[in-house]
Amino acid sequence: MSADHWVDQIKWDDKGLVPAIAQDYQTGQVLMMAWMNRESLLLTEHEQRAVYWSRSRAQLWRKGEESGHVQKLHSLHLDCDADVVLLKVEQIGGIACHTGRPHCFFKCLEAGQWLEDVAVAKDPKEIYNHE
Repeated sequence: MSADHWVDQIKWDDKGLVPAIAQDYQTGQVLMMAWMNRESLLLTEHEQRAVYWSRSRAQLWRKGEESGHVQKLHSLHLDCDADVVLLKVEQIGGIACHTGRPHCFFKCLEAGQWLEDVAVAKDPKEIYNHE
């Protein structure tokens, strides 16, 4: 790859990661935030589906590989500082969060407390096959 390859223009952190925000391409709803490394970002662009880097498992994570809730890529964007990527996606199945909600930002600060303001769309026990 040449030095001016699009992925080389990203400012990776000291662990080789960049924050990645997934947003619904139609509604603009922020669905989730995850991390990407160089390989996951290249795979995302190549496969036209969200592929993240799982810090807890230290491995690639194709969104929806267990749940079926794939994020189909519509466009990829880089912020002005080149240190955050934005994926505009179609959220297959309407559930982005492992809690069974449409998105991960379901806690709202009210009177000094985090209150859940988005209902569970599907019980996670029905989504994931963890035995």
